[in-house]
Amino acid sequence: MRLAVPSILANVTIPLVGIVDTAIVGHLSDAAAIGGIAIGTMLFDLLYWNFGFLRVGTSGLTAQAYGKGQKDDVRYTTVPEECGKILRQSVTIAMVAALAIWAIQWLFVTVVLALVPCSDEVASVAREYFYVRIWAAPATLSLFALKGWFIGMQDTRSPMAVDILVNVVNMAASYYLAVHTPLGVVGVAWGTLIAQYSGLLLAGVIVLSHYTGLTLFRDLDAWRAAMRWTEIKRMMALNGNLFIRSLCFMVIYVGFTSIASLYGDTELAVSSIIMKLFMFFSYFVDGFAYAGEALVGKAFGENLSSVLPSKEEDKLKAVVRTLFNWSIGVGLVFTAIYAVWGDECMALMTNDSDVLLAAEQYMGWLIAMPIVSALAFMWDGIYVGATAGIQIRNAMIWAAVAFVGLYAAASPFCGTQALYIAYFAHLAARVIYLTGKWKAVESSGI
Repeated sequence: MRLAVPSILANVTIPLVGIVDTAIVGHLSDAAAIGGIAIGTMLFDLLYWNFGFLRVGTSGLTAQAYGKGQKDDVRYTTVPEECGKILRQSVTIAMVAALAIWAIQWLFVTVVLALVPCSDEVASVAREYFYVRIWAAPATLSLFALKGWFIGMQDTRSPMAVDILVNVVNMAASYYLAVHTPLGVVGVAWGTLIAQYSGLLLAGVIVLSHYTGLTLFRDLDAWRAAMRWTEIKRMMALNGNLFIRSLCFMVIYVGFTSIASLYGDTELAVSSIIMKLFMFFSYFVDGFAYAGEALVGKAFGENLSSVLPSKEEDKLKAVVRTLFNWSIGVGLVFTAIYAVWGDECMALMTNDSDVLLAAEQYMGWLIAMPIVSALAFMWDGIYVGATAGIQIRNAMIWAAVAFVGLYAAASPFCGTQALYIAYFAHLAARVIYLTGKWKAVESSGI
């Protein structure tokens, strides 16, 4: 709970940023500006989603190094050298990736806007927003790495503090710059830029002040040593598998919205609201998935240095069992909420009678998904802690195949229901594959 609750609190602040940004623009300008900011935000979702491996990969590797380096639960003590090396590697990769993004920014925004149908006014606002916010790339990607490192160090309070600061600064700066300066709607982009670097500053202060013995910036020889291929190849192999995983995620989540749009505005609105309700649930279960990354990674690391393997085996099994008890419990709570108050939840999101009427036929999916998704998310966290990159990659490949295949097979007979069948199938595919592979992965860590 010490690991999960801070992550949950940080997660629930995330939707507030988008709500506030939209509200600011909505009160300042016209529909073209709202659409431009929405498209601009989508550009960064597409761009940064593919770098999620910086957080995920760093978390699992750090947790294992932490488990090998120290066996107590005291967090702010001398940092094991292996943990410091992983942080240097991850931050360096983040900075190189940011430079690459800067180099291709014009090509990226030009290609995507050419593929997305929108008016010239919307495209103009989106470009202006993008070309301001893109300068936050080093901060954004470094924060991915730092958050993963904090979680691996069994510390979810620090990323919670960083996330809350970023979100509060984002809202305050965006409001001030958009409303009280000549920047207008583009002030929202400047607010995000300021917020990202504010978060990076706080994360750096936490690292330097709380993690003693970590000569992160002063020891250039350590940086050079950490970036030798013999040292970094494990991280690069893991990150490569996680990158493929991210691409498969995009096939499913972008595909879900794109396919829904083919059935008309009402069906698109229904699918959007159901996905938002589903994502709200995920903010809670993700907290336990993050705890799974930290605890399972630590247990694997302890096993590698243990002279009492049977004792550590029992500990690993107990950790996994406890994680699943909590995640299934959260899933049952949300299943009950959606079963009893599902219509009321939909009504909170819209008062459009056509949308509410159309949503009734899909409520069964909203009720069924929390349990299956809780299992899928929890397995993801456990496998990240185990740094089982190949299995994580293969699970998402099978999930993408299940999504595309089930939709193609069911759509001629089920219409829009096929989209939800396919989404449910991708969750089930992840659960089935990862459950089947766990014994072998568990044995490799004992």
